[in-house]
Parts: sequence; C-alpha cells; structure tokens
Amino acid sequence: MKLALAVFALASLVAVSIAAAEVAAPPASRVEPVTETLHGVAVTDPYRWLEGDNSNPERMGQVTPEVAAWTDAQNAYTRSWLDGLPGRKALEERLRPLMEVGTVSKPAVRGDRYFFTRREGSQNQPVLYWRQGYRGESRTLLDPAVLDPSGLTTVTWHSPSEDGRLLAYGTYRAGDENTTLHLMEVDSGKPLGLEIPNKTQAPDWLPDGSGFLYRNLADPKDPYSGRVLFHALGTDPQQDPVLFRQFTRAENEKLATTWGPSGSLSRDGRWLVLAYWTSTRANDLWVADFEAWRRTGVLDRKEVTVGGDGAASGTVVDGTLYLYTNQGAPNGRVFAVDPKDPRRETWKEIVPERADAVIQDVSVARGLLVVEYLRNATSAFEVFRLDGAPAGSVRLPGLGTASIAVEPDRTEAYVAFESFNHPDSIFRVDLARPDAQPELWEQPQVPVDPGLVEVEQVWYPSKDGTRISMFVVHRKGLERDGQRPTLLAGYGGFNVSETPVFSATLFPWLEAGAVYALPNLRGGGEYGDDWHEAGMLERKQAVFDDFAAAAEWLIANRWTSRDRLACTGGSNGGLLTGAMVTQQPGLFRAAIVAVPLLDMLRYQSFLMARYWVPEYGSAEDAKQFEFLHAYSPYHHVEPGVRYPAVLLTAGENDTRVHALHARKMAAKLQAVNADPAGRPVLLWVDREAGHGQGKPLNLRLRDVVDQRIFLMWQLGMLPPAEPVGAAQR
Repeated sequence: MKLALAVFALASLVAVSIAAAEVAAPPASRVEPVTETLHGVAVTDPYRWLEGDNSNPERMGQVTPEVAAWTDAQNAYTRSWLDGLPGRKALEERLRPLMEVGTVSKPAVRGDRYFFTRREGSQNQPVLYWRQGYRGESRTLLDPAVLDPSGLTTVTWHSPSEDGRLLAYGTYRAGDENTTLHLMEVDSGKPLGLEIPNKTQAPDWLPDGSGFLYRNLADPKDPYSGRVLFHALGTDPQQDPVLFRQFTRAENEKLATTWGPSGSLSRDGRWLVLAYWTSTRANDLWVADFEAWRRTGVLDRKEVTVGGDGAASGTVVDGTLYLYTNQGAPNGRVFAVDPKDPRRETWKEIVPERADAVIQDVSVARGLLVVEYLRNATSAFEVFRLDGAPAGSVRLPGLGTASIAVEPDRTEAYVAFESFNHPDSIFRVDLARPDAQPELWEQPQVPVDPGLVEVEQVWYPSKDGTRISMFVVHRKGLERDGQRPTLLAGYGGFNVSETPVFSATLFPWLEAGAVYALPNLRGGGEYGDDWHEAGMLERKQAVFDDFAAAAEWLIANRWTSRDRLACTGGSNGGLLTGAMVTQQPGLFRAAIVAVPLLDMLRYQSFLMARYWVPEYGSAEDAKQFEFLHAYSPYHHVEPGVRYPAVLLTAGENDTRVHALHARKMAAKLQAVNADPAGRPVLLWVDREAGHGQGKPLNLRLRDVVDQRIFLMWQLGMLPPAEPVGAAQR
C-alpha cells in the first residue's frame, strides 16, 4: 500500500489503541531515590542508578550489568510496539528507495585533481573518489565497505596534500567519533602505515607535502585534553611537537567553559592561525609565523583578538589575514589585517556589517573574497575584490541552503545547493563571472517529484511578542481544514541555523496530505549573534516559548489540531521536545525526543557536556541552578498529567550526550503514564551507534521507519484494514 493512500481517519487510531491494550505494560524500573540539597533546594532523583556506574570519576556513567539488562528489556518492549504496527512493511518498502537516493559532496581541488565522496543505492557509507580534471573519470580511492563489510566504519573526513599525491583520511566505528588519521598514496592507493588516533581532525598540509598540522586529544577519555600538533612525514607521531594545548585551570579559569584549541595553516605554509573557544559564542585568536617556528623552535603567538565578546576566524593569503568577526557587529564583518602587526588599531574594514543578512563564512579565491550570507534563513553569496569592492553575486537556483568550496589559487568554485523542493546538487561556478548560470556538476536522481511541494515562509509572534519566522512545507493546493497531521521540528541553540534542506523521505508524508513545519527559534544563528544570545542561559525559556507559539499558530491558522500535531528534535532539539512534553503536555499528541539532554542539573558531569556550560549554565552555580531547575524536563515529570506519546532514542556509543538522559526520562514517564496502551512511552537505545553520525544505511532506514510509523500511529494515519494484535508482536 502506498503511503499516499493512507486514510486519515481517527477511527483507525482508536482501533489501534484498543488492540494495543493487549500489549504488556512497560518493563518495571526499580526506584532508588537519591536526594541532594542544591543551593538550599532538596532535589530527589528516583532513577540515579540508570546513569550507570558512578563509583568514581574514571567509571562515570559506564553501563552496569543491571542497566544493560534494563535497556535490553526496554528495547524489546519498543520493538514489540513498532515492529507490529499496521503498514510498517509497506512504509519500509516506500522509504527504502528514498533512503537509497545518492549523495555527492563538493570536490576538494588540488592542482588538477578533484577529491569527493559519493554514496549510491544501497551503499551503507559514502565512497571516496578522485578525478584527473573536473570532468575526468571517477576513480575509487577508498571504499568503507572494503574496510569493514558490516557498514559500521565511517570515513569522516579526507585531506589531500597540495599536489594531490598524498591523502590523509579519518575513520571511526559504530558512531563513537573517536577518529583515527590514516595516510595513503593516491596514485597507487597504497596505505602508508601512518595512524594517529584519539579524535584526530583533518590536517592542513605544508605546500611540499612533507608534513601537516593537526588537532587531537592527548587522552581519548578526556575531552579537555585537546592540542594542536605538527607531524613531519617519516617521524614517530608519538614525538610530534605540541604547538598549542588546552589551558590548565591554573593558566585559565575558563577551562571548564571552552571547546579548547584549534589551528589552521595558510596554504603557503607561512602562517599559523590559532583559536581557543572560551564559550559557545566567543573565542580568542592569535597568529604566528610558522616558518619561524620551524627554524627556531619558538612559537611567537601574536594576539589578534583576546578576551572579546564574540567569535573571530580568519585565513592568511598572500600575506594578509582576512578576518571575520561579530565582535561589536552581531551580523558580522570582515577586516584585512597584517599578520606581522595584528593589533586592533591596524585592522582595515573591507566588508561592513549588514542589517538584512548575517555573515556565515568568508573564503578567499584568486584575487577575490567570497562572503556567505544568511538572509531570512536562506543562503546567498556575495563576491568582493580584496579591497572590499563589490564584484557581484553568485547565482543560485532559488531560495535554499548552500555552501561553497573555494580555493585560493583559482576562481573555479563548487556550490552545494538544496531546498525543501530541490535535491542536493553540486554546481560549478566561475567567481570571476558570478552572475553567470552555474553549471550542474553532479545531482542524484530522486524518485519523487519536487514540483509537487510548496514552501511558505510565515512570521508569527512568540509569547513576548518577538516575531519568529517559520517554513511551512506541504503538498501544493493543500486545503487547511484544521485536521492535517503535522510535524513540527526544531533546534534553537548553539548558533545553529535551521534552513531549507531536501529530504526525499519527507515526500510520502507530504504526498499523504500531512504538513512539515520548521521555525527559526531564538538560540539559533539565523539572525545573528544577538539571536543566538537571546536563547542562551537564563533566556533558554524563550526558545521553548517560540516553539510552543509555532504550534499554537499552526492550530490557529487551521493547519492542524492538538490531536494531529507532533514535535521532533534531536540533541539540543531533544531538550526542546522534552521541554514540550513537560511544559505543554496538551499541545502535542506525540513527541520524538532523540539523543536528548533532559537532566539539566547533572548533564555537565558526563562526557563532553561541560563544554556546553556557557550555553546552558551549570547547577553548580547558585543563580544558574535556579533557571535550570525551572525547566529541566526530567525534574518536571508529574503524576496525574496526561502526557503525549513519546519515543525517546539514544546511542550507547554517544560521546556527546549520555544515554542516561533518555533512560531516566523513559523510566520516570512510564511510571506516571495513565494511558500506556494509547500513548505509550517508548525507549530505543542503539547499541551500535553514537550521536547519529556515521550510521550505515540499514540502521538509518530502521530509525526513519521507527519514527515515521510511530507518528502515523499517533496522528491517525495508519491503514485501518490491517489487524493489530499482540500475536503479531
């Protein structure tokens, strides 16, 4: 049965709920209260044991046999529901070819060699290719399926040397993101035996290919052990000199609130730009003469901007540092700076701040600057001469999301573009003629008709009157009858912008007469640094209010109703939907709470979450405890409340957000759930995944089917003709 023929009868929802009553209650969760007094407030945690082994700092949060057994029981309970819902097989058959739609990346160009990735058909992971010439024959360079037939190994980045003869690449397995650097010879495909482990990031090569700059962790178990190093080929990586490292607490009291050090090398190998993030919205920046360090062994860091309130980044090309910053300009501006004398008074502004658009990135081509803007949450590229004189706009296929790959030795560039109704495509452009029609380089074939979809951008008032923009996506000509099944997605944090993207798997949802909505919440980066700051720390509640107001607007404007509305979000977005479950339980029929943060009083104690204290705050601080305790979803689950149906997901190998959040929240919601048959609380902890990155195709298909069938069930979209019974499960 095609999803487009699904019947939107509430009767089918009732039938499923009645039959579902035959399903057993969720697994029991032992209650073992732990009460702490935080800043004079007694806080009780009934499921602390579900965090794992907290017996000492070395074992913090490690899974115990009891937690593993409880998780197995929860996973089995979830499968007993989701695998037996009517229409699941038909849904999987419909979504599989859509999940198999290919992907292709923008090429990295070195000389006349083009390096890019492409995934086709049923391949679990993208394959790395190279071409001699931009229209040359594609040659396979690295196939993850050969490295690991299970499909669990991901090639997460690749970095060719300046002549394209050598290639560094990074791999990790089962989503743990613990990346190891490898080295190979391009022409022969021969591995060169080099391995540098511990979350190593993509390196910057010296022009002659004799070595590279890279970043990794000194200790993979310590997310605060970041450092920047240099590796000379043929030497022992254990002896690589450290150029920049995580500050110790004695050196910098901001240790606990940083993402640590990073570094980049100019393409001519002369200049090193070093950054140190002091919060999720601000960093310090230095520049150093790398050639002088190689001669003398002394790294002389010169301050570009230190202690400022805002972000800064830059690259040195032909002896000039092209510096982007939003310090004193929330929408961003660009300066030309002499790296030999980078004092603030010497900076020359070449691209001023604009009121109608936010700078996202700055790149340098041969004789040109390319500035990527976000205007009303859609992408635009403006080209400038190196003195800041305007030189045109890059022509794009329409309103959507785009990124650009620019090289400093040429005006040839590659643009990736997508929108809700335009598949992700790669275009070749000549920046010397930016207004010319871009040339299509690669575009996957998609088995849907993008022309059937209509996109509207609307504006609505939040609780405090702030105007919020939102994309509403639906089938063309769809009637607003107040009963359309609607999925409201959101994120709202970390300066992340929610912009139009193409998802082939969304089309069956839209073809069936359902609606998808995506608001640009405060906390994101769509409208500059001020917009981000408006959703941080004590202002986080504004993000939740923005999202709730979006739901209310959709209902008031007769797109949907409370019984036909669901919300979805992951990571910080999982915190958002978790807050909707506890703050607005009657506003949504169902919620997907994916890889979430939910215990906001303890989150900072696990994995790399302490990096996010500048974004959220910490319960260790008395003032910050007040606002965290006021919204922390886990601490606001109450008996007697009719909550939405909830699907919580987590990854056992997640190095960002600990699975404890989803586990504890599931236990607490299940304990108070008065309608486990009609509105169950389900938990799925993926034992072969992390935060979501690098999942093979088969696991991603399972996850999409799980979430979609859950939503269809709860929003009354399941086909009523297929019987449902416990025996099926």
